Amino acid sequence: MQRFLRIFGEQKCKIIGMIHVDALPGTPKYAGNWQQIIEKAKFEADLYKRHKLDAVLIENMHDIPYVQDRLLGAEIVACMTILSQTVRRILPKETPCGVQVLACGNRQALAIAKASQLQFIRAEGFVYGHVADEGYTDACAGDLLRYRRQIDADDVLIFTDLKKKHSSHAITADVSLLETAHAAEFFLTDGIIITGTATGHATSAQDVQQLAGKLKVPLIIGSGVTKENIKDYFDAAQAVIIGSHFKEKGNWAKDICEDAVEQFTREICELRLRLKG
Repeated sequence: MQRFLRIFGEQKCKIIGMIHVDALPGTPKYAGNWQQIIEKAKFEADLYKRHKLDAVLIENMHDIPYVQDRLLGAEIVACMTILSQTVRRILPKETPCGVQVLACGNRQALAIAKASQLQFIRAEGFVYGHVADEGYTDACAGDLLRYRRQIDADDVLIFTDLKKKHSSHAITADVSLLETAHAAEFFLTDGIIITGTATGHATSAQDVQQLAGKLKVPLIIGSGVTKENIKDYFDAAQAVIIGSHFKEKGNWAKDICEDAVEQFTREICELRLRLKG
């Protein structure tokens, strides 16, 4: 927890805003618009800067259909590095910035973070295997943390999804969410992310209750947070990741909506003020 607080600060319930970069070169939906992709990422980073979000996470969400890490091309790493460095230069130095590479590109994300001076990554499949829509995902904690040491990136935090969305967890149905979380802690995660069943779906209150106050590392809500339900997560979570709610009509594939960002930040400020009062 101290590593998290040292980088993210003591402020209650940190807000991590998503930058879903457009489809990258080499992927089926790439539109030949590389320079526009850069400009859009710059625009969204500047918007988050103006609204003083606590942190930003960059992700190649539009690279559908996703492939497993062994099939990720060098062009994805190169493009995500350029985008990460671009966003990092725009954000204030004290604002943490992270990266996720879909699907399961955890080593790639660490390399990007190291090269771009980012503070964290979001990793899939840290402990226990599962079947995702892009195929079977194996556990990676041992390999990933050894790689982090090899490239001298121990200062990059690794936040890890548990029982990840868009996935089947039948093979680990006899392992509870809390047991999975303790396994991730034992394998040295820097933070635990829980989500709903799909992008934009709210994380269940039952899942939050299973973990709240029982972890030694930060609990992060990774999907479905809105200005209407943030109060349900505010006390339990050290951070929330918001993508869909900041987009037009709450659709992750749409453009960012500044009004949604403004309304949400106003709501979180009011919650923090009530806490102080």
